[in-house]
Amino acid sequence: MTAKTPLFDLPEAFDPDGTLIQGIPHSGDIGMRMHFANDGVAILSVPWDARLVGDPETGVLHGGVVTALLDTTCGAAVMSSGKRPGGTATLDLRIDYMRPARKSERILCRAECYRETRSISFTRATAYHDRTEELVATASGAFIRQKGTV
Repeated sequence: MTAKTPLFDLPEAFDPDGTLIQGIPHSGDIGMRMHFANDGVAILSVPWDARLVGDPETGVLHGGVVTALLDTTCGAAVMSSGKRPGGTATLDLRIDYMRPARKSERILCRAECYRETRSISFTRATAYHDRTEELVATASGAFIRQKGTV
């Protein structure tokens, strides 16, 4: 049996009181936590919670939870890039699901903003269980930058 290998050396929380995530009601409601956001990279997580189960027989998290985590992490990466202050909105998000989000396991997501134009930012993200070999989903997205809104 392979020992668990932490994917990230996570701080307790980048947003310890949840102020940033609470600004996005759905993210706060599902227990999302922001661990890191700087220089176009963001790391967020969602704990397993019985309220978020999509299949009661297996306890697998609903795919919408994974989608929300990928989308929010990509948006946080864009907003943390520091190249252009302002808010963001999702234009396009493509997700490839690799395996179900298993019962009782937290999902971690790391996203990076790898290219920015005058008005569009491009991201890629990976969502994992707490072990690096447990890939749940990948995503690539395009986000519009809204001037003057943070």
